[in-house]
Amino acid sequence: MKTASAVLCICCCLTAAGAQWLETTISLDPGSGPTFTCYNVQDNKVYCANWSVNKVAVVDGATNIVLTTVSVGAHPFALCYDSVSNKVYCGNYDDASVTVIDGATNGLVGTVSAGTRPRALCCNLLDNKVYCANNLSSSVTVIDGVTNSAIATVPVGNGPYALCHNPQNNKVYCANSLGASVSVISGTTDSVVATVTAGANPCAFCYNPQNNKVYCANGGSNDVTVIDGATNAVLATVPAGTSPCALCYDAKHNRVYCANQGASVTVIDCGTDSAIATLTVGAGPVAILYNPLNSKVYCVNYNARNVSIIRCATNSVMATIPVGNAPQILTHNPVQNRVYVPNYASASISVIRDSMTGVEEPMNDGRTTKSFSQTILSAACCVKRLGSCVIFDAMGRQVHHPKAGVYFNGLDTPGFRSVKKAVVAR
Repeated sequence: MKTASAVLCICCCLTAAGAQWLETTISLDPGSGPTFTCYNVQDNKVYCANWSVNKVAVVDGATNIVLTTVSVGAHPFALCYDSVSNKVYCGNYDDASVTVIDGATNGLVGTVSAGTRPRALCCNLLDNKVYCANNLSSSVTVIDGVTNSAIATVPVGNGPYALCHNPQNNKVYCANSLGASVSVISGTTDSVVATVTAGANPCAFCYNPQNNKVYCANGGSNDVTVIDGATNAVLATVPAGTSPCALCYDAKHNRVYCANQGASVTVIDCGTDSAIATLTVGAGPVAILYNPLNSKVYCVNYNARNVSIIRCATNSVMATIPVGNAPQILTHNPVQNRVYVPNYASASISVIRDSMTGVEEPMNDGRTTKSFSQTILSAACCVKRLGSCVIFDAMGRQVHHPKAGVYFNGLDTPGFRSVKKAVVAR
């Protein structure tokens, strides 16, 4: 276990316009093979699944120091955070199991049996359940967030590959990569309520809460299927670039960004469900993330070993940040406004830092971070009290009807952005 080693120590100030830089590289155990990360909003921690050593590293979000490593099952691959129970779930790809980690103590809570090759997880905060897609079992295991026990096994299509949750209609979507379909699961009954025809090799989702739509990237047919969240009907099929593989939603401009492995990002207008721009990025994009604090999109380019940063206001690539070898995915820490990129072949995590608009931060080892105030609200008055502020969760997804849990709200004013931590109590 090693601490973070700073790679930038030049003393300077960032302008009010904002900028990104590689703040530090967190060294992990040699040969650990980091593959996936997730963020714990309550304790400001980042979790990193290390494929080759069967461990999850726990990183302090404030200091970038590895606090501990937790032993899990064989070849941990997927992670997901449950903010209701403050637990982290880790899918063990070659162990047919899911390890449960306590978010406060970093201790092992238990191990849940799953199907063969669990490769994707998502959380249903409405019912406090975790869903695990089992790639070779053609099933989804449903885990109770309170008891940490499997309460259902849902048969789905062939090769379940990705999951997402629609909180407005309480549905879970499962992309069946070998079946060219999406299974729609009721979050209440844990049964399939519809099967939607998609393109070839559906492999990634994102949810648009503003229009209640689900977007599904089809890697084999070079397009994106748009699904109505209420009716499960296919609303449109949007052409994308070569081998689309990842999606994210820009709540401010109501757009979806689609990373295509052919070194491009397709920008989709969610009002018309049409492609409005194609942006050139680095070679081999594999992951994409929207940062609601600065309205920018981050795209991991696997072959180029860098991250392209897109300004959403102009749909232009504004920066390219070098990272480690074989970068995998992106996770956002909204407290310090950091983005974490695990590098599989470098046994490290690259940390990209962003200045807050209108705030100057010294780039040195003694840099301070912006202090975020906290607002405690009841679920009934949450939307009214927060007024025109945008509410989003730890993954950067806008929340229109927040349940009990921890969220962030931001208010844009000319030249300054105010961000607060919002705890919604029952």
